[in-house]
Order: sequence, then structure tokens, then C-alpha cells
Amino acid sequence: MLEGAFALLDSLRRYGDGAGVTELAEVCGVPKGTVHRLLDQLVAVGAVERRDRRYRVGPQLYRLGQVWEPYPGLRAAARLPLHRLRAATGAGVVLSVLREDLALTVGSVPGEVEPIVQVHDGVAFGLDTAAGRALRGPRRPGAVLDREDVMAGVCCAALPVRAPDGRTVAALTGMVRAGRRLEPLVQAVAEASGAVTRALAMAPPARAGVPGAPGRPTPSFRPVERA
Repeated sequence: MLEGAFALLDSLRRYGDGAGVTELAEVCGVPKGTVHRLLDQLVAVGAVERRDRRYRVGPQLYRLGQVWEPYPGLRAAARLPLHRLRAATGAGVVLSVLREDLALTVGSVPGEVEPIVQVHDGVAFGLDTAAGRALRGPRRPGAVLDREDVMAGVCCAALPVRAPDGRTVAALTGMVRAGRRLEPLVQAVAEASGAVTRALAMAPPARAGVPGAPGRPTPSFRPVERA
């Protein structure tokens, strides 16, 4: 039952405007009756909400998701630098962490690349992107650049965000439309990533029992040279 419920929630995550029982049954490969029963249970606990016979992720699931912290204090440390980077450059700004061989977005501010690229939390990018390469560990110092290598019309600059012990815990990426000079973007991304790194160094020690706290294993970020 739990497996079926999580399969439904994962499917609903992909339907921004909601989905019906028939659609979900087809996507998940689960009988409609089972889907309907699971959805009723998820609605009852606030994990899913129903509007006009369509279902979407509910507020309770959103609140629970906000508790997850990829690295202690990372979201709080990045919030202001991300918005300043967006204001200074107009770029779409993405803060990513390495999860299951993907660059998972945990902080974002939409910018000029919309609607070519949708920028919002929860979006995952491949490791061939600038964000992915910055997370893996670039071969040379400085920003990882993407000049329409992954997506036509979009250029990126990404730099690692580091913990006080020097580990890469995230990557900060600015995304702009092709045709713009990247040097000013690189400088702005460097300033923003540096600000996040400094804020992490100034953050109070994590409490015991918090993911990433002393005494508990923290997420590992594998340094891999850029191909």
C-alpha cells in the first residue's frame, strides 16, 4: 500500500495542474479502484487535494518536504544570495545538490530563461549540465560554463558551494539566454556562491539528530573529473 501511495504522489508531482483517476491508473499501472481508494486516504491526511475530480499534491506534503535539509543551513544561507544574483543579472538561478546521479534543485529564482527552461524547486538536471559538472568537481578552477551545450538558446555558469571543511555540498548556477556575454554572469555567480559558502561557515553548529549533524553521516559528494 505504501509503495502504491508513493507511486501516486510521484506521478502527481509531474502533473502541475492535477490529474484524474484514469490518468493516474494508466501511469502507475494500478487498477482504478485501488487508485481511487489510495487517493481518498491521501486526501484525508492532506497529502493530496481534490478539485473538480482532479488531484494534485496537497499542502501537508509540501510542509513535510520543507523539513528536509540537504545540508544544515543551506537553504537559509542561499536565500538572499540567490535573489541578489537574480536582481543583478536577470538570470534564472538554481541551487542544486547531488542526489541519485542527478542535480536536484533545492532553491531557485526564475529569470529570463523562462519559458525555455522552467526554474523551480524539485526539478532535476543531468550531470552533463553545468550544475551537474560543478557538483561532480570541475577539472580546472573557476566556473563551469555551458554555451548551449545541453539546451539550445540557454547558456549557464555554475560554481560549487562548499562546507566549512571544503566539501562541495551544492552548486549555484545562473542561466541566461544565448547571445549574452558570460563574463559578468560568471563574476556574479562567483560572488553569490562565495556568499553562500561564507554564510555556511558562520552558521551555528548543527544539533544532534539533525541530518548532517556531528555523529551522523552526511551526504557524500563524489569528486569526479570533468570529461
